[in-house]
Parts: sequence; C-alpha cells; structure tokens
Amino acid sequence: MLDDCVPWPEDVADGYRARGIWRGETLGDLLRRWAAEYRDRTALIDAAGDRLSYSALDGWSDRLAAGFQAKGIAPGDRVLVQLPNRPEFVAVCFALFRLGAVPVFALPSFRSNEIGHLARLSGAQTYVIPDEFNGFDHRVLARDALKECPELERIVVAGDPGEFTALADVEAEPADLPGPQASDIAFFLLSGGTTALPKLIPRTHEGYAHQLEVTSEVCATTGDSVYLAVLPIEFNFPWGCPGVLGTLSRGGTAVFAETAHPETCFALVERHRVTITSIVPTIVHLWLSAVSDTRHDLSSLKLVQVSSAKLHPELASRIEPAFGAQLQQVYGMSEGMLTFTRLDDPPETVLETQGRPLSPADEIRVVDSAGREVPQGEVGELLARGPYTLRGYYRAREHNRIAFTADGFYRSGDLVRLTERGDVVVEGRIKDIISRGGNKISAPEVEEHLTAHPGVEQAAVVPAPDEILGERVHAYVVPASGSPAPRLPELRRLLRSRGLADHKLPDQVEAVDSLPMTGLNKVDKKVLIARVSDQRTG
Repeated sequence: MLDDCVPWPEDVADGYRARGIWRGETLGDLLRRWAAEYRDRTALIDAAGDRLSYSALDGWSDRLAAGFQAKGIAPGDRVLVQLPNRPEFVAVCFALFRLGAVPVFALPSFRSNEIGHLARLSGAQTYVIPDEFNGFDHRVLARDALKECPELERIVVAGDPGEFTALADVEAEPADLPGPQASDIAFFLLSGGTTALPKLIPRTHEGYAHQLEVTSEVCATTGDSVYLAVLPIEFNFPWGCPGVLGTLSRGGTAVFAETAHPETCFALVERHRVTITSIVPTIVHLWLSAVSDTRHDLSSLKLVQVSSAKLHPELASRIEPAFGAQLQQVYGMSEGMLTFTRLDDPPETVLETQGRPLSPADEIRVVDSAGREVPQGEVGELLARGPYTLRGYYRAREHNRIAFTADGFYRSGDLVRLTERGDVVVEGRIKDIISRGGNKISAPEVEEHLTAHPGVEQAAVVPAPDEILGERVHAYVVPASGSPAPRLPELRRLLRSRGLADHKLPDQVEAVDSLPMTGLNKVDKKVLIARVSDQRTG
C-alpha cells in the first residue's frame, strides 16, 4: 500500500522527529494512554444518552481488533467504514488502528456510485455498515457492492446483520497484535470536491497525532470539555480539529448527534452541558433561524467553530449574540493544513479572517498563476506544506503532478490573502470564478454582498451559459423566514450601493426554498450549474 502513497522526504521526517513534532506514537497507542489516565470518565455519549467510559472504549477496541484479525483482516488491509455518528465508528477505527489495517472513511450518504469507486480505488476487502440509517437500508447497498466489486469479501453490520456478519459477533478475546508503525497510514480521508468522485487522502498516525495536539491546545480543550459532533464524523473537522479525538486526548467527553436539526442539537447541548461544537455556514443559518424560539438552555456552550465555506462577516457577527458563545473561524482541508482564529484574537480578526496556521512547522505561500509569491495583502493561491499535510493523494500519480509543487507544497486551489498579522482571509476558489465578457468574477464575493440584504438568508452564485458573454451571473437566493423574495432590481441596487462593479451584478436571480448540499454540508454548485443549464436548454 505504501508504494501507492507519497512519503515525506527522509530528511524532513527526521527533522519533525528531532523537534518533537512527531513523537513515534500510533493512534491505537494514544487511546491506550488515554484509557490508563482517564479510566472511568465518560468518553462517548450516543444520541440516546448512553455513555461509554474510556476503559470500556479501550477494551471494546481490543476485542474488535482481535476479532477482525480472526476474520482474516491483516495489517495493511483497507476497510471501508460507513457508519453514522455513533460510538461504533470510534471503536471500529481504533480496532483497525491497533491491527494495522486502514479504515477508508465513507459518508453515510454515499450510495453505490461512490461506494463502488472507493472500494475499487482502495482495494478494500471489508465493508462496515449500519443496518439502517435515516430510513435507508445499507444492507441493500452492501449487496450491490458485493456484485460490483469482486475484491470485497466480507460485510460487517452494526445492528441486524441479515445474511452478513454482525459487528457484535466479531469481538474476540484480546490478543497480541503486530500493530503499525507511527509513520504508517492510519486512515484515508476523502477529498471534498463537488465536481468529481473523491480522491483518497492518506493520514499517518504521527501526523494526525500532531494535529490533535495543536488543535486541542489552540482550543484550550480540557477534561471539562464536552464536544458535540454534528457533522458526519468521517469529515476531518469533527473527527480531529480537535473534534472527537482531540476531546478524548484531553479527557473530555464527545456527544454524538445523528442530525443537524436545531432542536435536536439544542436539546443535546442542554442535556449534556456541551461546551464546544463545530458546524458549517449552512448549519449556522439553520440554527440562527431557530435559536430565538428555542426553550433549551444553551448557556454551557462556550465555543462555536465554523469552517468548510467562507463565513461572511455579517453572518459571523450574529453568532456570539445569538448563542452566547465565542466564534472560532477555521479554514482547512482534509488534505491537512489548518488555520484557526485564536481565543484571544480581537473581534475584527475573528469576524473577518480565518486565522493563522496551527503548527510551528506549517509552511504557507500565496502565489500568482505563475507560481510567484504575491505581496502581502494581495490575493493569490494558497500553497501549504507541513507535518500533517499530505505529500500526495493515494494512487493518483498524474493528478499529484498537478496538485503539488516540485518541492512538496500542496496547491489548495483556494484564493486567499494575508493580513499584516499573518491571518488568512479566504477570498474564494480558483474554479469558483465566473467569466463574464472577459471579466473574472469571484462567486463568493458576490454571495457575501447578497447575504447583506435582510431578506436573503443564503445565496449561491453560479455561471449560466451565454452565447454573447460566455457566462452570465446567476444568483440563487433563499429568502429569510417571513420575508418575500427580493427581486433582481432591488438586489442590484444593494450591490451597487456596496461598491460592486456593474459587471459583477447578477444577471438573473432565482428564489429557492433551500440550496442543494454535498455530503460534507457544502453547497453543491454542481447541481445548481446543471439546473441553470437545463433551464436554458429546456
């Protein structure tokens, strides 16, 4: 498997170890240490309120590791893990970490197209699923996967297994296992693009352990921290930024939500005295619409992390007054590099930037289209390199030639600028650009100004084909609750008053009840672009 991954150069890896950034621990070792230190403290709480201690999680992972080995899973084997936000996900992953097998994270929303792709790309022989989730029977999906992917040999089901193997029946008496090296791949995250099937992102044990350390430090995570996992746990943000694992690393408690519905999550906050959670702008909109009417006590909430898409300052400014909790902006990627605003940053930094890199070994550049570094304050593409940022996607040699520089910097595809303090401000995506009559227009820039209208809850701007201009600016808007949808002339007047050039103004506006979302809770612009193209040809 390692032959299909791009390693850190030996001298770079030795340097990280010499500086104590990589400490030679595997993730399975970390859980062992946490269990010895925190023992009977509550580690995990499921959506129903059932609790699992550190010692119980450690023992469960040991039994599953021995059972997986008895089922024929060997070190280096890949295992598709498609489980919702439940303790089983954590136990299965730690079992595989200890065995030296490699989980391949698959979102619960994935269906046959994505699962078949991931199985073939990873070479997975085992597939772990729930019996049912959100009204969908995953055993039906597994049957299809077995037919389409001959390399799959076994299906393990958390719940009623049907004709497959029950996860509960996998457990065996703990055994001595060879285990992985700290430099080995621990698991595969998925790339978050909306225009193609995901690529596999290898994350190593020692690299991810460092990420947990620095994110927990920046968030001041302690044994009193109670983290609410709202986003799918397969996403890097709730898994380890600091997320579930970072919370466990400090002796805190992770609570699982199986839906982002505000009343469900608000009830969990009140019941378990949640102190920190991480969400995305679309969920921020949803929660802000509901918080004024909730009867739940949210006073325990101290920190709300927001990432995944640009958080416009007008929206950011509403979070602390609404929830009584501090906002922390996070910019990052499953590929590695993370920037956080700090807890002691001035308000303008928190509202208007996405913070600074986390690790003392993180390296960033902001470059123009020719690869030249731009002056401070100018917009360019962010390049990143560091101890938890990948050096290459798995089995993607041709793509890696494009996605990485010759000296190992990852080309993020994100347009950013740096403030005088070194904070990152995300301005958009290189590909999230509309070319209208030769003018390049940043869709996130127009979206930010549209959401300043009191009658607009959310906005998404996409290109619409045009025979003369090449592309027009088409704006989808979700009206604010109780407000009529604003009309195009009104929105164009607003944008002009905010200083936008005429060529950036929407050519069409279309009101919708909601915006389509990807599995990672990002606006799925691929769907919107297809929709506007269909309207033109229909």
